[in-house]
Amino acid sequence: MRLFDTRRGETSRVIAGHTIRLYVCGITPYDATHLGHASTYVMFDVLVRALEHRGHRVCYVRNVTDVDDDILRTARERGTDYLTLAESEMARFDRDLRALGCREPDAAPRATEAVEAIVTAVDGLIERGAAYPLDDGRVYFEVAAAPSFGDLSRLERDGMLAQFAEKGGDPHAPGKRDPLDFLLWQPSAAGEPRWQSPWGAGRPGWHIECSVMAMEHLGGVIDIHGGGSDLIFPHHEAEIVQSEHLTGQGPFARFWLHTGMVGLAGEKMSKSLRNLVFARDLLDRFEGSAIRAYLLTHHYRDTWSYSDEELQAASDRVKRWSAVAARTGRDEPGERTVFAALDDDLNTPGALAALDRLAEGGHGESVRAAAAVLGFSLSGR
Repeated sequence: MRLFDTRRGETSRVIAGHTIRLYVCGITPYDATHLGHASTYVMFDVLVRALEHRGHRVCYVRNVTDVDDDILRTARERGTDYLTLAESEMARFDRDLRALGCREPDAAPRATEAVEAIVTAVDGLIERGAAYPLDDGRVYFEVAAAPSFGDLSRLERDGMLAQFAEKGGDPHAPGKRDPLDFLLWQPSAAGEPRWQSPWGAGRPGWHIECSVMAMEHLGGVIDIHGGGSDLIFPHHEAEIVQSEHLTGQGPFARFWLHTGMVGLAGEKMSKSLRNLVFARDLLDRFEGSAIRAYLLTHHYRDTWSYSDEELQAASDRVKRWSAVAARTGRDEPGERTVFAALDDDLNTPGALAALDRLAEGGHGESVRAAAAVLGFSLSGR
């Protein structure tokens, strides 16, 4: 299998042992599953299935960010406890992904369960001279200690500063040595959850949460790390430098896979624009297999916009596969074409087209076998 590694900027062969360690950034559970979430997690579900088909065992970890600014703000607005909100939204998220044919990850660690390990990690970064505490309880990673900061995103400093501010950074916070230095620990505001630390009661910064949860479950060097392309900077950029400084090993991840953004009418879906298409609304109108097929008609790295007409076409496509699946007949070269497409940087549009050809040829056994690797369970009725 060959995959596109964002850090190297090229497609190369996946060289790994029998077990492949995969970490995918999960959601902050304060709202319903939108189509961008669904696209990312369906794509990684297919990756797991394709790797398993090649004979690998995949250890798949997908975290839950159950404490950060967004969930705390939303909990206050709704007048509920932030953990109660997280439980409710995670139940909805899990239900939606099951309906889309996604299997559960091997582990789904929560940030609130990792705080003790996070405090240890932050302390370790200070000892290594890569982080510094301030008198008010904030602790920052010092980007000057990491010359590789920016290698993943390939952004110039002005671009990094713009994205850092746009995505929740604090470039103008007092006491920082560099505007791009990012929070590892912060004092909790009134009414916020707090944990004890050497720098005072507070809570973790966002980026260090994922580093620690990934290393706790998969070790200091993992095979594949993934998420949406909106996480490249600063989140994944920060993960790399803090993890590699902490362990003294590298690379933190051998492959960085990023999914494209999903839009509506040409605009990226976002909560601020209120232009989200929610998976649950689509599941009220279409079978989960139809939505899954629609998502897989797009290559995982592409950016695209939602179309009701294209979703209907995907629904019709799955019905054609199902109509053939009850038949006998095998076309092994045709099956290999499906799997070869997946080996080619997870080319799901090519794999679906090859599955169409198997269906057109009436090869029911091959349709079932190939569809299963793509995550479809065709009843043949």
